[in-house]
Amino acid sequence: MNKYEKYQKLGQSLPRTTQTWNFYGAGIENIGKDGQPEPFEIPEPSDDQLLVRVDAVSLCFSDVKLITQGGKHPKLYNRDLKKEPTRLGHEASLTVVKVGKTLTNHFSAGERYAMQPDIYQNGKSTAYGYTVPGGLIQYHLIGPEVLKTDAGSCLLKVSNQLGFVEAALLEPWGCVWASYTQRRRLEPKADGIMWIVGQKGDKNAYGFSKGLEAPKTVILTNAPASIRSLAESKCKTVVIRDEVTISDFKGLVDEYTDGVGFDDVVVLDPRSASEVTEIAKVVARRGTMNMVGKKPLDGLVDADVGRLHYDYVAFVGNKGEDISDSYGHARNRCDLRSGGLAVFVGAGGPMGQMHVQRAIEKKDGPGTVIVTDINDQRLSEIKQRFAPLTEANHCRLLTFNPMAHKEPLPEFVKAQSHGQGADDVVVCVPNATIMAESASFMKPDGMLVLFAGVPNGTYAPVDFSSVYLNNAQYTGTSGLTIEDQTTVMENALQGNIAPAVCVAAIGGMKAAKSGIQAMMDARYPGKIIIFPQLEDLPLMGLDALAEKLPDVSNKLGPGNTWTVDAEKALFEACLKESA
Repeated sequence: MNKYEKYQKLGQSLPRTTQTWNFYGAGIENIGKDGQPEPFEIPEPSDDQLLVRVDAVSLCFSDVKLITQGGKHPKLYNRDLKKEPTRLGHEASLTVVKVGKTLTNHFSAGERYAMQPDIYQNGKSTAYGYTVPGGLIQYHLIGPEVLKTDAGSCLLKVSNQLGFVEAALLEPWGCVWASYTQRRRLEPKADGIMWIVGQKGDKNAYGFSKGLEAPKTVILTNAPASIRSLAESKCKTVVIRDEVTISDFKGLVDEYTDGVGFDDVVVLDPRSASEVTEIAKVVARRGTMNMVGKKPLDGLVDADVGRLHYDYVAFVGNKGEDISDSYGHARNRCDLRSGGLAVFVGAGGPMGQMHVQRAIEKKDGPGTVIVTDINDQRLSEIKQRFAPLTEANHCRLLTFNPMAHKEPLPEFVKAQSHGQGADDVVVCVPNATIMAESASFMKPDGMLVLFAGVPNGTYAPVDFSSVYLNNAQYTGTSGLTIEDQTTVMENALQGNIAPAVCVAAIGGMKAAKSGIQAMMDARYPGKIIIFPQLEDLPLMGLDALAEKLPDVSNKLGPGNTWTVDAEKALFEACLKESA
């Protein structure tokens, strides 16, 4: 039995202490003690706890906000980290070492798991790597804070066919996968509150073939006679409020929804972009705004791009007369168009690269992929790393640096799409100006995906006319579920995705802090992986393996990419026998 196999089967003796990178306050200098990890005695699990070994941790740039804010981070609730430190490392691969008495029917020593860190307890975010200390430690306990959450257990059992790195990367990959799943509610809410806003003098004979019976209350403002008649025949409670003006919108929301917002809003014959801007502000989280009309608005709508990302507001519409035609999954897509042209804006970082990789490897994915970034090194690395994938999947890959090109990005996309625009635009940069520009070079029936989030209340001018005239889609997602991670694992096992292609550098436990600094400095063009059990492995890019660890380098895949065989070779070379 080689070292890797012995390690997998818990063949090594358990050490007395565990090395730990605690986080004691804002600033990278407050990670660890005197620039080093600290040893702590490995505890015994209580009856409702597991003792787990941390096998791999993928460093995530979202930790920068935590490092900057310290205890003031929203998920730390003004915690005094000097007294109650936390740990970074929410993208983690774990192996169960010991099982508490009450958990023996559910867990066994040697089982492998990936962490789903987006934890909620009684509706409160208590994320792993934030509220719950994360994976930058060699061994730690897991109890009800992870196993008994609002969503049940937040541990995903991992197939032994996956490497430790691949298992750790299920979390970021799950976030990417979630971007192309339907998070929006696309039907009127049962027992909700609906507001239908019409135009005075509108003579159209609108229909509402399904869904009007769902809300418990329907408020009508200047609704045509056809809708008023339908509402009175189908709805439980109908309220007529024809005197409402833009200045009254907030009062109306307060009166009927206690300020939460309307579950569903229908706007008939929309004309004024400024009025639609204000109406959109009163839609509830996970609400819908359905626009039905035949003529374009008089300008662009100032859309709250923060709410598009975080609140899953669905903007739907159609240019017919049946209001119901706007709803439903069949009409409102959430994935990339087959054979189309997809643009990934600001996608040179690790997460953006995952979006690009998914698009290239997707069996019915786009025919052309454009990746933009302001870093030529990242773009060069992307072309080199993904060359084997693009060739195998018959996908054309183009890169664009807006700082280096004479022509602006919209003109470049126009030229590459023969004047039609992009089928899909995925924005990986948290910048409202870039989001607005990205929406400008979509096809009329294109899709804009806001993967990066900006604060709610951040506005960008967007063409909402295309929503109802051409079925344009505006979507965004935040976070993931354990089901998203499961989907990624299944696709990896089926050979549809290679999760570890994004890896650019590796290091051991003592190099974790250097790895965090390298991540903050964007030193490597991809993910940095820390192996807590390989204490003395220095931080190095995969391109350095040929000189420093040639046996590992020889096991890398096409394009100098990380593989399970490389992981096995690394453990053979670096794992201490007594570890």
